[in-house]
Amino acid sequence: MTPADLSMTVLRAVRRAVDENALRAPVPARVRVERTRPGGRGDYASAVALQLAGPAALTAREVAEILRERVAGAPGIGRVDITGPGFLNFTLDASADVHRTLLDRVRDQGLRYGHGDALDGEVLVLRHAAEVRAAVTAHAVGALARAQGAHVGVRCDGAADPDWPRLGITADAPGQPPAPMTGIRPVPAGATAGELLDRLGPDAARWGLLRPAGHDRASLGGELLVQGEGNPLFLVRYAHARTHALTRGATLLGITSGPGDAPGPDASALLALLADHPAVLLAAARHRAPDRLARHLEAVAHAFFDFHDAASPLPVGDEKPSAAHRSRLALAEAAGTVLAGGLSLLGISAPLHL
Repeated sequence: MTPADLSMTVLRAVRRAVDENALRAPVPARVRVERTRPGGRGDYASAVALQLAGPAALTAREVAEILRERVAGAPGIGRVDITGPGFLNFTLDASADVHRTLLDRVRDQGLRYGHGDALDGEVLVLRHAAEVRAAVTAHAVGALARAQGAHVGVRCDGAADPDWPRLGITADAPGQPPAPMTGIRPVPAGATAGELLDRLGPDAARWGLLRPAGHDRASLGGELLVQGEGNPLFLVRYAHARTHALTRGATLLGITSGPGDAPGPDASALLALLADHPAVLLAAARHRAPDRLARHLEAVAHAFFDFHDAASPLPVGDEKPSAAHRSRLALAEAAGTVLAGGLSLLGISAPLHL
């Protein structure tokens, strides 16, 4: 179950409680769920009961009890607890069926996994300064917003740099529409698009411009070209390439992926990150923060290597191919799909070999 699925499940519970007259309150447009903070209970939490308590003329804990009755036992949810003044805490079902559903979804949607229609019908016109970092950021935000259904236009507050197309940027004619991009710290003097391209190439340049939050300084040194796991860009692209190497190796061994048995406890962190991917894409679009996606891809890459090292998707030594290998391979391939799709939205290539 993804955070978006959980949000919809809780929203349906609210609607059902209102329909049954157990709760007299307006049904919200959406229900927010978020990862439980350290020391909390369960996998996700929601403050929806606190939000509805006033209109319902009930205490938040009373609202939470009404909703818990209608959420408990829903597919994908293992347990629902109430903590504090009325927070709902959800522990997801860790069964093989839940894993299978997630991996099937990633496989079926491919690079579009995580795309949605939350911004459907919204018209977003982004205006940016005639500066390379602002242009690259606006381009990435536009891609993220389009992936959530928005209609996006990008304008430049000056003459476009002739080298921008080499960075994948196509700017409209200069104009003064609403929704200016603000709070983006320019690159150091002299770091033009042409200079960055000559020194770093398009992929490393875009990563260096997008990975830090817009108000932070962009790191644009030679570390972006280091072929080592200390370079986050290399780590992400190497993880993606490694997933394809596993598929090639499995083909030689006659193994096909298939989300059958649960991949095992070592896979829990990676599965959770893959489930979070749609919510990360939506948050990055809403907050105009492509750095959120970049950090998420780093976390997926780290979790993939931890999983890979703990439980190889391919037989090792005298091992015989098994259903467990097929399931692990399916998870590895899903991780590769998420990494490739995320890099694509950032305008960065995902090579099959590194």
